[in-house]
Amino acid sequence: MKAYWVKTGKLIKKLFNGFVWDIPNNNNIVYLTFDDGPTPEITEWVLGVLKKYDIKATFFCIGNNIKKHPEIFKKVVDDGHTIANHTYNHLNGWKTKKESYLENTFACEEVIKGFTHEEYTTKLFRPPYGKIKSSQAKVIKDKGYKIIMWDVLSADFDKTITPEKCLENVTENTKEGSVIIFHDSVKAFPNLEYALPRAIEYLKKKKFRFEAMH
Repeated sequence: MKAYWVKTGKLIKKLFNGFVWDIPNNNNIVYLTFDDGPTPEITEWVLGVLKKYDIKATFFCIGNNIKKHPEIFKKVVDDGHTIANHTYNHLNGWKTKKESYLENTFACEEVIKGFTHEEYTTKLFRPPYGKIKSSQAKVIKDKGYKIIMWDVLSADFDKTITPEKCLENVTENTKEGSVIIFHDSVKAFPNLEYALPRAIEYLKKKKFRFEAMH
């Protein structure tokens, strides 16, 4: 049994309604998001795909990766995508003490501020693995953040699924307002490389429009 769900059910959304799982709208808009970058070559490949299809997306960046690869991070910023917080060290909130988790989260914010050289205003946060304690979430929300989860998980990180299954996860489950997760990481790339451009082409044919989150 897999330890994740591809499509978030209505009950989960209702139980955890303080988190953003989707963004209902009447304009056929969906939201592509990318976790875990910036990553050499892979993030740049993603940027190339997004530019080809004239799409703006949201990148949930790891602070330590920004610090290691500032030039790639700058490309994401310069291309006009939304930058969001994914902690400094990709911490599992369930396994991390409250204060340590919060320090790590706000350390990521400081790195983003430092490299964007402007006020960090997006205030979007996604907990790694989707795992966060209510006590951690409360403080992060009190700091003005929206906690962004997902409606559709591509599962590109799962090496036991085929690239075709990764694509199907997205095409079969996306609806108006869906927040979709891919990962610009080494681990995910074999599935991402196949699924991302095909998913975009499929969804565009279905008249979906793509926007970055704010």
